Amino acid sequence: MLKKLSAFVLIGVFWGLNWPAVKFLLSEMPPLTIRAVSFTTAASTLFIVAIFFKQPLRLDKKDLVPTAVVGLLLIFGFNVLTTFGQLLVETSKAVLIAYTMPSITAILATVYLGEKLSKELLLALIVAMIGLAVLASEDFTLLIKEPIGPLIMISAAISWALGNIGLKSIAWSIPPLSRTVWFFAISSIVIWPFVFIFEPIPEQKLPSSEILSILTFHILGPMIFCYILWSILIANLPTTVAAISALVAPVVGVITSIVFLGDDISWQKSVALSAIVFSIAITTLTSDTQNS
Repeated sequence: MLKKLSAFVLIGVFWGLNWPAVKFLLSEMPPLTIRAVSFTTAASTLFIVAIFFKQPLRLDKKDLVPTAVVGLLLIFGFNVLTTFGQLLVETSKAVLIAYTMPSITAILATVYLGEKLSKELLLALIVAMIGLAVLASEDFTLLIKEPIGPLIMISAAISWALGNIGLKSIAWSIPPLSRTVWFFAISSIVIWPFVFIFEPIPEQKLPSSEILSILTFHILGPMIFCYILWSILIANLPTTVAAISALVAPVVGVITSIVFLGDDISWQKSVALSAIVFSIAITTLTSDTQNS
């Protein structure tokens, strides 16, 4: 249980910190360029790591299409959509809207993977979703008037959920590290043409040293380390358990957005965060019981 909790905490802290980090990056870098640079650097770094640890990188023919689809959903879709979403929605709220992903993942896992939704996990889902609903009530009128940002964040959640279902449902011929290399490589190939068309590199200014430092953190922590760890966790735990447990990320994301970005504090955010923490506790205890 201690190892499991440590993994969840590490993912939550890094992915949580990544939300204000990306917001800072957007102050000096266009959104597609951020993702193109991070995808490519992550793919190159992970390739070197895979070679060092002698991990097989050759894909079977049967894995070509699944690898492309899962990579585009899990890496390209989620990250590109959340980046654009942060241009339209306050970061602390964008975090929580995106984390409707656990409920979507749970439903898809029940339907397509045949996983059982226990009473404890159902309670955890309900508590977490109530927390998100309370958060949404803070500016419900604004959400109705300007729905594009929230819709982008919900689309990101769907992309992430579908990617995890694919990741869980396929009998992969290569290990998690090798899969992650391909996920980032494919996403890199797809995104660069969009950069050349919509964000020409010659027209961009070189970011400041502070932004470059944040970009380095964004690539090494949330992109490389977390995606490897997530791939391992999702392969060894029920999809629903892994998805709900990742709710630690919005807790860190909301708090750090308030601290570093000056987002407003409200009772709705406090209630939402309390609900999420409670759901994490339920999930962790349930996961430990099921796997003991």
